[in-house]
Amino acid sequence: MSLPVPAVAPGCQFASDNTAGYCPEAWAALEKANVGTVASYGDDRWTARACELIREVFEHDAEIFFAFNGTAANSLALAAMCQSYHSILCHEISHVETDECGAPEFFSNGTKLLLLQGERGKLGPDAVHRAVERRRDIHFPKPRVVSVTQATELSTVYTVADLAAVRDACSRHGLRLHMDGSRFANAVAALGVPPRSITWEVGVDVLCFGGTKNGMGMGEAIVFFNRDLAAEFAWRCKQAGQLASKMRYLAAPWVGLLENGVWLTNAVAANAAAARLEAGLAKISGVELIGKREANAVFARLDPALSSAARAKGWKFYDFIGAGGCRFMCSWATTDAEVEAFLADVRSCAALM
Repeated sequence: MSLPVPAVAPGCQFASDNTAGYCPEAWAALEKANVGTVASYGDDRWTARACELIREVFEHDAEIFFAFNGTAANSLALAAMCQSYHSILCHEISHVETDECGAPEFFSNGTKLLLLQGERGKLGPDAVHRAVERRRDIHFPKPRVVSVTQATELSTVYTVADLAAVRDACSRHGLRLHMDGSRFANAVAALGVPPRSITWEVGVDVLCFGGTKNGMGMGEAIVFFNRDLAAEFAWRCKQAGQLASKMRYLAAPWVGLLENGVWLTNAVAANAAAARLEAGLAKISGVELIGKREANAVFARLDPALSSAARAKGWKFYDFIGAGGCRFMCSWATTDAEVEAFLADVRSCAALM
């Protein structure tokens, strides 16, 4: 006899947008691809269609590759833009610094990450200028790439003007521009702009376009707007264990996600859930919001007793590295009922403090 499942069960809903499963459209596409025999290593109609759809989304004849996860996508893309004696300029709390376990350095044979500061988790042109001009001697790793995280680890987004300013700094110093877009869809939803306007139109050379956090079970797309940088990239993917023999299983969910704009609908839903959560937390005693949310994560300081009480009720959320306080992440699957159930529990715990 099975036990009844409650409508809303406390759990890991707000720990990460990685906790959500496939969205229905991506799952349906995966099922359709699981029929019959299909050519291996990306020589199939699902991979071709996924690439075609990505080019349509960005309105650009980009070169596209697929990887299993964001760590590989970012690290291989950066390695393709650098030599081992180069350096990569990134924010001190960028994802490539705080969450990749040294993979960018590993796959690039030692390219050094140079950590820069910037308000609200974003790099600005002045920080890039200072980093390049600080030292130009042969004893220092030569700056070669700027990497930006869109949306940032603090749930903020780079505007078109922000990116244009960074691109100008890159052009001045002969630097390439990489975008870690694990939550790129959330940034597009927040800004309400065409994807092209915050990528190739402002000079982004390579984008790592996130699918896992946007409604897929796994898989990221590496989008080379600068096709010259993609030379021999297929061999990098193979050597790094990122060439899927049954590539259709990585590519097909992209078809479900991109057809009919599902990728953007999912991001809008995740951002809206975060906005509801943010508004509710702002009204609770013992909770202090941190920063200005623009994407799908809310940051707040909770009284330690309140945080412990909420966790004791089964809710999971992370103490975030860098911003202090706690991070509450919403996904495409976060429902109003889940948000309200969490807020109700936090309110009830706060009332007992």
